[in-house]
Amino acid sequence: MIENVESNIHSARILVVDDEDTNLRLLRRILEREGYTSVRTTADGNDVEQIVDEFDPHLLLLDLHMPQPDGFELLRRLAPYCLGAGQLPVLILTGDDSPTAKRTALSLGARDFLAKPFDATEAMLRIRNLLETKFLQSELQDHNALLETRVEERTSELQQSQIETLERLARTAEIRDDETGRHTQRVGELSGSIARALGFNDHAVELMRRAAPLHDLGKIGIPDAILLKPGRLSHEEMAVMRQHTVIGAKILSGGRSEVMMMAERIALSHHERWDGAGYPTCVAGDAIPIEARIVAVADCVDALTHNRPYRQAWPLAAVFEEVRRSTGSHFDPAVVTALLEVDSQKKIVASPPRPWPAITDTGERRRITTSI
Repeated sequence: MIENVESNIHSARILVVDDEDTNLRLLRRILEREGYTSVRTTADGNDVEQIVDEFDPHLLLLDLHMPQPDGFELLRRLAPYCLGAGQLPVLILTGDDSPTAKRTALSLGARDFLAKPFDATEAMLRIRNLLETKFLQSELQDHNALLETRVEERTSELQQSQIETLERLARTAEIRDDETGRHTQRVGELSGSIARALGFNDHAVELMRRAAPLHDLGKIGIPDAILLKPGRLSHEEMAVMRQHTVIGAKILSGGRSEVMMMAERIALSHHERWDGAGYPTCVAGDAIPIEARIVAVADCVDALTHNRPYRQAWPLAAVFEEVRRSTGSHFDPAVVTALLEVDSQKKIVASPPRPWPAITDTGERRRITTSI
C-alpha cells in the first residue's frame, strides 16, 4: 500500500487558488521543481467550482483573503468535496494567522495552514504530508471496498450452501412418499404466494419459500409401514404419524438463522387447526404461528391436487370446495382469502384431472384432509 502511495505522489493533481499572480507563479515553479507534473492555477474564485469538477484535484491550495468569493466562501461552496466521501484536502495559504480565521477555516473543512510569506521547504513538506494522507485514505477505501465485496461474495456462497442444504433436507423427507420430489417445492412456492397476498414483504416471502418445504421433515422418523400404508391408519398408527411434527421441530431446533427458526415453527404447527382440534399441541386461532397457518393451507391444496399412494388427485374445483368448507374450522379464514386471490392469478399447479368419485362421507373426508 505504501509503495502505491509513493508512486502516486508526483502524479497528484494540485489546484492552486490565489488572487496574486506572483504567488501562483512561485507555487507552480516550486511544485514543478519538486517533480509534481499536474499543477493547475487560477486567480478567479468564480472559476474554482468548475475547475474542481473538471480537474478533480487531489489537493487544493487556497488563499483566504481574496475578492469575493474569498477563501471562506469557497470552502462553504466546496463542502461536498472537502467533507464528503472524496475528502478533498485543503491547505490554506494566508497571512492571517488569527485564531478566529483558523477556527473558521478548520470548521469549513480546511486541513492545514501555510503562513505567507512561506518557506519553500516547509510548503513542500506540508503538501507531501497531505497528499500521502489523501492517497493512504484512498488506498484504504479501495481495500475496504474489496474486503466488503469478498465478504458479500462469501456470504452469498454460505447462503446458497444453506439453501442447498435445506432443499436436500426437504427432499430427504419427501422422497419416501413422493416419487416426483416436487411436493415440497410446490408447497414452498404456494406458501410464498399466499404470504405475498397477505402483505408480507419481499424478505418474509422469500423466508416462507425457503422454510415451508421443510414442513414434513419429521417424516424421516416415521416407519415405512405407516408412512406408505395405502389404507386407513389405525388409532395407534395415526398417533405415530402425528409425531412427525415433533420430530421435525426437534431436528430443526437450535437454528439461529431466520429461515431455520421459521422452519421449526412450521414443522411443529402446520397440522394445528384454527378451531384448536389439530395436533400436536391443540392450539387455536392466532396462537398458531402465521407461517404454519399458511403452510397448512398450501400443503392441503397441493396434496389434494396431486396423486398420493393412497388416493388419486382431486380436481381443483373440488379442492377449493373442500378448503372453503373447512374455513374457520381447519383453516384461518384470512389465509383462505389470500389463497383464493392467488388462485385468481392462476398460480396453482395441479395434476391432470382424472375421474373422481364424490366423497360424501364426512368421516372419510376428514380422514383424508387431516392425514395429509
